[in-house]
Amino acid sequence: MKTDNINKLFAGKLKVVNVGLSSFGEPLEHNGVPVVQVDWRPPAGGDAKLAEDVEKILAKKGELIRKANAKATKVLLESKPTLVGVGKALDVIPGMHEKLICHAGPPVTWERMCGPMRGGVIGGLIYEGLATNREEAEKLAASGEIEYSPCHHYAAVGPMAGILTPSMPVCIFENPPYKTKSFCSLNEGLGKVLRYGAFSEEVIERLNWMRDVLAPIFEKALDAHGPIDMKSLISQALQMGDEGHNRNRAGTSLVIRELAPYLVKLDADREDISKVLTFLHENDHFFLNLSMGAAKCTVDAVAPIENCSIITTMARNGTDFGIRLSSLDNEWFTGEASIVDGLYLPGFTADDAARDIGDSVITETVGTGGFAMAAAPAIAKFVGGSPADAMTTTLRMYEITAAENGSYQIPALDFRGTPTGIDLLKIIQTGILPAINTGIAHKEPGIGMVGAGLVKPPVKCYVDAARAFVKKFGA
Repeated sequence: MKTDNINKLFAGKLKVVNVGLSSFGEPLEHNGVPVVQVDWRPPAGGDAKLAEDVEKILAKKGELIRKANAKATKVLLESKPTLVGVGKALDVIPGMHEKLICHAGPPVTWERMCGPMRGGVIGGLIYEGLATNREEAEKLAASGEIEYSPCHHYAAVGPMAGILTPSMPVCIFENPPYKTKSFCSLNEGLGKVLRYGAFSEEVIERLNWMRDVLAPIFEKALDAHGPIDMKSLISQALQMGDEGHNRNRAGTSLVIRELAPYLVKLDADREDISKVLTFLHENDHFFLNLSMGAAKCTVDAVAPIENCSIITTMARNGTDFGIRLSSLDNEWFTGEASIVDGLYLPGFTADDAARDIGDSVITETVGTGGFAMAAAPAIAKFVGGSPADAMTTTLRMYEITAAENGSYQIPALDFRGTPTGIDLLKIIQTGILPAINTGIAHKEPGIGMVGAGLVKPPVKCYVDAARAFVKKFGA
């Protein structure tokens, strides 16, 4: 009987479930065998001792940890990020000075910076008038005269290279219930832009126009309108097909709707107002920086809470990927930034790509971006997947989060709230890493964007953070 069953099994059409490394299933796929790939990783990155320690701490202090995490996620859910103004970075960011350049991700020196970030620094120095060409900028950048610091250390965030210099205009955000404030630059659009490491004449000219024309007009329109409730706009955008990170068409449209009646009534040059409206219309990603600033003043409201395992920062600089927990004194835990798996613009391949870069993963930290991909089926084509993949990605994120955000609802999931509050210990237990979608920069400075895709962060930073958590709170 058993022999008959075995014969029937091998007589039928073979179907394979491949768990773990996708390379194991590739030879079968090449021979026409259907393969279902399961993205499985061992708990604790394969560190059996750490996995055991986490189980012990949960058995001993599980209720205390759940209460601490509930307190932290309550802050995330009840925050009210609001866009309140526009100002010059040097004037509005506490601690900003004329020889400081802020960048995306954890701390990094000029010597360790990737190509796009070096390109951004070069462009930033030319923009500030501290250098006139690439050679002068590189010499000054390496001289020790310039201070480099993560945007996160100054309550700020920046997409991709995240370069923020003293003269740049920034949007100002406040979170009234928790008295936090954050800052983010204005989005330049796509193509050859500073955040992707480009620094040609057209890049500098656009930055100058943004400083001299766009920012003042945007500020006047915002003053006439009054503070903008970013939580409301993000909520609407999710129900209109955005996910708040790589697809921002709905969010940008909502901002235009909010400000257009005030823009047309401004006492400003008609041609300048027309150019501002055209720029907003042609730049679908204008909303990205606004959603990032909103997320930053939200997570910064999570004060240190004993026994709390909620991650409050994720960021990358093209060299390192880093995370922080407020309960661990906001120490950076880092691992090598990953290569993005995605689609490339014509003429480019994976050989051209820089490693994962940018502060925009702050959106995933508050439950949007990759965590809300089920709300944005169109994003799947942009980053190289399918609508089913987008749905699966969001559903997996519920397994590593502590709450659901009722303000950010996903129509395709019967208006279920997005998975919110990334729990470090659940990542260690399940082996599931946070889902991140992102743009791809060329690895050489001065070229710009070459594609977009999905990226898995390095497990090392989560393992190291978990070891520190166990050491601090396991006693």
